[in-house]
Order: sequence, then C-alpha cells, then structure tokens
Amino acid sequence: MTQPAKALDSTAVALMLFLTVSWGLNGVLAKISNTGYDPVFLTVVRSVIAAVLVYGWCRYRKIKLFERDGTLVPGIIAGALFGFEFLCIFVGFEYSSVGRVSLLVNTMPFIVLVGAHYLLGERMTTVKIAGLLLAFAGVAVIFSDNLSAVGDQVWIGDILALMAAVLWAATTLVIKGTRLSAASAEKVLLYQLVFSAIVVAPVLLGVDSPIRDANSAATIALLAQAIFIVAFTYLLWFWLMRQYPASSLTSFTFLAPAFAVIGGWLFLSEPVSWRLGLSLAMIAAGIYIVNRPRRTVPPSA
Repeated sequence: MTQPAKALDSTAVALMLFLTVSWGLNGVLAKISNTGYDPVFLTVVRSVIAAVLVYGWCRYRKIKLFERDGTLVPGIIAGALFGFEFLCIFVGFEYSSVGRVSLLVNTMPFIVLVGAHYLLGERMTTVKIAGLLLAFAGVAVIFSDNLSAVGDQVWIGDILALMAAVLWAATTLVIKGTRLSAASAEKVLLYQLVFSAIVVAPVLLGVDSPIRDANSAATIALLAQAIFIVAFTYLLWFWLMRQYPASSLTSFTFLAPAFAVIGGWLFLSEPVSWRLGLSLAMIAAGIYIVNRPRRTVPPSA
C-alpha cells in the first residue's frame, strides 16, 4: 500500500494531544478497574462492550462491514495482536505503577520507526532518530526521582510492558502495510475488538475469580475505558493513521507517559516533582524535531 505523504497539520497535532491525554489517563482507569476485576476479564469485557457500540455506530451510519475486500486475514492478525497487547498492559499494572508501564509501552515508536523504514517506505533519517531519542530521554527524566520503585516483582511488569510495546508496533505496521490501510476506521477497530475478545477469552479458563470486588469505582472505570477510550479514541486513532505517516503520529505517544504520571499524581497519589516539567519540555522538543517540515531548496534561475 502507498504511504500517505500528508504532513501533520494543526488539526492532527490537536487530535494527537487529545488522544495522548486520554491514553495517559487510561492507565489510571485500568489501575482502578483492576481493583474490582481480573485483568483477563477486563480485556475481554472491554472489547465486547466497545465492539457492540462501534457496530451500532456502523449500522446507524450505514457503514459497510462485510464486503469482500481482502482484509479478513490481516484483520484477524491485528485483532490478536491488539488483544494480547492489552492483556500484557492490564496484567503489568498488577506489578508496576501507571507511569512505569506507560513509559515502557511507549517505546513503541522506536519499533515503528524501524519497521516503517523497511516495510512501509518511510525513510528513517538521522534527524528523526535524534528527535525520538530526545523525546524518550524526556520521558526517562520522569523516573529519575525513584518514581517507579514499586516492589521486588516490578521486573514482571517491565517485561509485560515491553511485550505490549512490540505488539502495539506490530499492530500499527499490519494496519499500515496491508489492505486494512484502505478500510474504514470503524471496520479496522471492529476487527481488533472482536478478534481480541476471541483470542483472549480462553485465557479466562485459568482465572480463579474474574470478579474480585465489583465496586462502583472499578465498574465506572471499566465502562469509561470501553465507551470512551476504546470505542471513541481508538476509532479516532485509526482514522488518523489512514491520513498521516505512522512514524510522525507515533512520535506523539511519548506524551502519554507524562500525562499518565500527572493522572497518577492526581487520582492515585503517586509522587511527582519538577522533573515532570523538564521531561515535557524535552518531549515537546523531540516531537518538533521529528515532525518539522523539510526545507526545500528553490531551483536556481
């Protein structure tokens, strides 16, 4: 598939900022929902609720979903990757903090940058690499004050978060590099929701108790994830991926860990310091370097 050459405009920047704030707060929602429900159960139920909502939206808008367009196989693959990605994230929250998991998951742009270079024809320039390194260094600054020290088993959360980053990058590359790139955002999201629930559901057989303590806070957090985060923001994300280069969009995901730390501080009493301001400045600078327009040299007379 041909990669769109459209550069990021002000609308794309504003939408990506909105998405990264939402995804940062999603870590808080996931941590709260884990108090009432098992992570495997959350992964399945969240996908099922969101799938029903997205399907209803498609029926209302008369969006075609079942025509033969060569997207079934990549759709199944994307759905499986999506399901196991969030299974890793939700289980990772059992062993680690919101900020630490978010940091490690958002190493994803490095994987996408390399994959897009070799698979999608998006040239990996030295400038882009430098910008991404600066942005990642900015995220790392957040944790320089022992913010992520959460116990002896934190390494389990680290491994799961890194696995989620690989799965997220693979999902992005599958969508951009197959016929899914020409499918509607609604259809792409439905593939992911339906098949993620199908592939993760058997894991429930190994869960002792899917419902831990169905308190109101955990239930509200679960519904907020399914309705707002999955059914709305992911739909918007997939639409953006059809319009703009993957490497430019994914560079913005470095902001999500910063917003996750803010959310953890506001709602979960996780500590935060002046280093957050420094990290945000570094992240913003890195994103600017990655996405700044290339200078064109006017032809000589």
